[in-house]
Amino acid sequence: MTDVPANTAAAAPARFGHARLVTGAAITAAFAAVALLSLVWTPESPARVRVLARLQAPLTNGLLGTDHLGRDVLSMLMSGAFNSLSIAALAVAVGMSIGTALGVAAAARRGLFEAVVMRICDTMFAFPPILSAIMVGALLGPGALTAVLSIGAFMVPVFARVTRGAALQIWAREYVLAARMAGRSGLSITAVHVIPNIASHIIIQTAIQLALGILTEAGLSFLGLGVPPPTASWGRMLADSQTYLQLAPWLALAPGLAITFAVLGLNLLGDGLRDLLDPRRRVSA
Repeated sequence: MTDVPANTAAAAPARFGHARLVTGAAITAAFAAVALLSLVWTPESPARVRVLARLQAPLTNGLLGTDHLGRDVLSMLMSGAFNSLSIAALAVAVGMSIGTALGVAAAARRGLFEAVVMRICDTMFAFPPILSAIMVGALLGPGALTAVLSIGAFMVPVFARVTRGAALQIWAREYVLAARMAGRSGLSITAVHVIPNIASHIIIQTAIQLALGILTEAGLSFLGLGVPPPTASWGRMLADSQTYLQLAPWLALAPGLAITFAVLGLNLLGDGLRDLLDPRRRVSA
């Protein structure tokens, strides 16, 4: 029996991880390009109502047909890409900035402060984003701000836990202990040693949470808690298509596939970045 060379066996997972990274980056870049293109051009105005052209099949009136109000589905899909991606990105930015700050502070301070921060995170985990959106929406009303705040609040404890766990490992390293013995302050050690060494964890988690943010934004829009009409949204396109599933199934198919591929691309990107940046998972050929 012939043994497989170790470098050949090790190269297979590395190639697979690289393929996931490239595929995820390509899908994500394509959606980002469509979202940016929608700011300057769409085949029709996403809000243009044409009652006489309602429920037209794909290719008979526009590439993807029209909805129950005669609006061009492709134009709405392109405009919805920008709204979904921008809301998810803003929500992740909120969650990442607050959660990372709390996580690194908890790892640096330890003691009572760490315990309080972690218990707050546990409490926040008890409120899923949909429920928190309903509560925020009762105060602020439906809209993009409601979606950003509710999704961002749900992501704060996620980033806090990830960054705290990664930061605790850095604080136990010899060079950090040496810096503490030299009299460096906790803030200085965090800025110089901790944050640069946990940046890969933050980047990976950001890609994964972006996928979750798109899914959650679609769910909120489906429930009427996202951006208000006539602004296009993938989730509201799905909600509007429920009545016409048998008559016009393409109305649900287009936004459903868009959400699926956007989330798939970001998940592949996150997995690929984890294989590339996490030294514990990195396999050298």
